[in-house]
Amino acid sequence: MSRRTPRRTPRRTSRPEAAAAPGPKARPGSAAAPGPAPAVRPDGPCPCGLPAAYGECCGRFHTGAATAPTAERLMRSRYSAFVVRDAAYLLATWAPATRPRDVDFDPDTRWTGLEILDTRDGTPFHTTGTVAFTARYTHRGEPGELRERSRFEQAGGRWLYVDGTFG
Repeated sequence: MSRRTPRRTPRRTSRPEAAAAPGPKARPGSAAAPGPAPAVRPDGPCPCGLPAAYGECCGRFHTGAATAPTAERLMRSRYSAFVVRDAAYLLATWAPATRPRDVDFDPDTRWTGLEILDTRDGTPFHTTGTVAFTARYTHRGEPGELRERSRFEQAGGRWLYVDGTFG
């Protein structure tokens, strides 16, 4: 299945989308400054994997110029937010009932690719949806992947990430 480093104590975390070993972690009261985010230019490819420039794809969601119209687009934009280390966007698109206080990114993790495996519901005509995906990363130069089925809900006309299960 997936290659992972040894697990740490489980906590509420902020990985695309939930918990595990390397990568961003949500820690109450954490203020550690992450290392520099990878450079993603508005006219460069979007990290989410869709064939559009970042500024026209996920970047417009990150700036608040638009909101994700579906659960899958929110999933993709949240993955891109992990790539560029946009904690404010991640927190703003997290359901209040499961949202941590802050997001702490692991400076040794680089997200390298996203593959959407399955989507269920999550269109503008639904109130809930799920997205199964594989997110690839390197942690201290070692490749790995995270497989998750994320749950989303629509509230006030906006899609929000609720939680996810590994597998």
